[in-house]
Amino acid sequence: MPEMNERVQPGVLGEYYMPFRTKADYAGPYDQAGVPLLNYHGSIGCQYNPIAIAQYGLGNFNRFKETDDAERRSRALGAADWLVTNLEPNRQGLWVWHHHFDWHYRTTLKAPWYSGLAQGQGISLLVRAFRETGDERYVEAARKGFEVFGREPADGGVSYRDQIGRVWFEEYIVDPPSHILNGFLWAAWGVYDYALLTKDEGVSGLFADATTTLAENLGRYDTDYWSLYELSPTRLPMLASPFYHRLHIIQLQVMYKLTGEPRFMDCAHRWEGYERDPFKRRRALLQKILFKLLYY
Repeated sequence: MPEMNERVQPGVLGEYYMPFRTKADYAGPYDQAGVPLLNYHGSIGCQYNPIAIAQYGLGNFNRFKETDDAERRSRALGAADWLVTNLEPNRQGLWVWHHHFDWHYRTTLKAPWYSGLAQGQGISLLVRAFRETGDERYVEAARKGFEVFGREPADGGVSYRDQIGRVWFEEYIVDPPSHILNGFLWAAWGVYDYALLTKDEGVSGLFADATTTLAENLGRYDTDYWSLYELSPTRLPMLASPFYHRLHIIQLQVMYKLTGEPRFMDCAHRWEGYERDPFKRRRALLQKILFKLLYY
């Protein structure tokens, strides 16, 4: 289950905010260079998934920092090298990590498609690889990958501005935007990490704007018995699965540690209470099943 990395220090570009131990010890398959592949079976088969590759690299980076194991370092840098090599322009000319397979979410995302979550986690790995090695390839790839955060989805970016100007980092580029909570947060940590590396006030300001968006909209994800996975436009809201509900709690705890914003910890505690209540857990599970039957 998701957990917070207790060794993290706010304002320090060190270990990643979640341990990703299971990700680091992924059983495979791998390609000939040792880069993980995900087997989706059926017509999709084995594919490179930039999110999974970044998480594999971050998990091994953490293990390297814990153990000083050279093999863990090599795995982390191998994942970072894949990110450097596979950064490519989208249709609007911005640099992204594409998914080269179709994926069904609300509608079918046609290959190649990109994700704010992938951009954020890719940046988080690349800036750590640069800090570890001094290799400029990593920071240049991070710079390119960050550009999508300065553009709206209609212009090839991942940062949606709502009617009052609040910024949302979108995991999936769909219309209307879905505001997936876990993807927003993981993307935001990539912005935070890039700000730590560059000391750029504009980047820091973007993270601050995202922090404000989250703090002022947490109530929209709260059903009084469970958290929502996204702010879907469907009549029946999409609840988080038990895994994603726990992930939301951990991510809010991390956000509190990074920002000191008390609303994040207050919400994490409230959602932990939902998790401990067997009636609320059952209610959430039944509604989650009904949503899948009715929608996606």
